[in-house]
Amino acid sequence: MLEAAARVAPLTRVQLAVFPQEGLLVRPGTLELLEEALDLPGAVVGGCPYVEATADDARAHVDLVLDLAVRYGVPADLHLDLADDADDPRFTLAEYVARSTVARGLQGRVAIGHVTSLAAMAPGVRGPVLDALAAADVAVTVLPATDLHLGGRGDTVNVRRGVAPLHDLWAHGVRVALSSNNVRNAFTPTGRADLLDIALLAARVGHVSEQSDLDRLLDAVTTVPAGVVEPGVTCGVTVGAPADLVVLDTVDPETVLLDQPRRWMVVAGGTIGFHQT
Repeated sequence: MLEAAARVAPLTRVQLAVFPQEGLLVRPGTLELLEEALDLPGAVVGGCPYVEATADDARAHVDLVLDLAVRYGVPADLHLDLADDADDPRFTLAEYVARSTVARGLQGRVAIGHVTSLAAMAPGVRGPVLDALAAADVAVTVLPATDLHLGGRGDTVNVRRGVAPLHDLWAHGVRVALSSNNVRNAFTPTGRADLLDIALLAARVGHVSEQSDLDRLLDAVTTVPAGVVEPGVTCGVTVGAPADLVVLDTVDPETVLLDQPRRWMVVAGGTIGFHQT
């Protein structure tokens, strides 16, 4: 992976997230592999606590991952709370992650993805969780293509959407990014690795229609994820930011999401990597 990243470095950045997808406590020896991998240049640490056998082990998984983030000075990205409901405590760890983030001084350096069980919580239960995430500056990466495909498999009527609630996340001040999670594999069999495509899907499934909220979706595929990948780095079209741009064939920003205009040019680090004539 590092060799591939080096070959494409002039045009794109590959960030290697060391991800114990099969668990830590349930898979003895995995922690040592994580430590070995985090000695590699540019690696960040991932987590997947819900694969552990018990809720206590899932919380211990969170603690181990965040401790590694502190020890190696890297951001942490956890796949979290991927469930249709909130019945199993292994899938309701968002607030625990928020508290653990604050306890370690990792505010702004932790992201969680999926978090679909938030959609199953009553507003009175969900609100305090979202407030805790906002206070800890834990970013939530919403993954509509994957979660629509995976969720609600046991439902025979009124099949659940299983996507984290965008409007509530925004209302409580949580940083929201969008991504595709996977492209054309068992978890996400469709997709083009196109974030504007994902943003439009999120608009449709998330009841997003106001222009101000459509603008938020554009932020969720541009400046917000840039800050998740590189916390504290200046991003966007502003002085001091890297010259990383996708130039679209339109002069009207309100058409970007709805019209999906052609990608006219891609600039990476000030270098034109792609240009349509």
